[in-house]
Amino acid sequence: MGNPYALVEWGFVVHLNPEQRVFVTERHLATLTTLRDDGSPHVVPVAFTWDDDAGVVRITTNRGSVKARNAARRGHGAVAPRASVCQVEGGRWITLEGPVEVVPDLEEIVDAVARYARRYRPLEPNPDRVVLRIAVDKVMSSAYMAG
Repeated sequence: MGNPYALVEWGFVVHLNPEQRVFVTERHLATLTTLRDDGSPHVVPVAFTWDDDAGVVRITTNRGSVKARNAARRGHGAVAPRASVCQVEGGRWITLEGPVEVVPDLEEIVDAVARYARRYRPLEPNPDRVVLRIAVDKVMSSAYMAG
């Protein structure tokens, strides 16, 4: 595979290859892994969307959820926590990993909800909704999608 990164003003953006892009637009759930305060993994099923232009995964959740609390926790030196989503279907799989942040911004929430509706189904209004935004910097996938 060629270079999956594109230089933009503020850094690098990961772009998926065509096979990977198709796979992350199909209607599948994935697992989200974040880290608890004690460093142990918290793994839960989630629906997510991929934004190829920005190189980010978006997951909507409640502000008080464990995954949101884990994503908001800063490490030593205020280092952003990392998270990964892994989507599996038969022998096909892809893992998207990077720093995660909790975004309470209404514009980001509206965009995430619209993307979710296109991939899965419309969501009911939820005043406690926030977006977990993973700026993907590492992609792993089954062999046929990696090349």
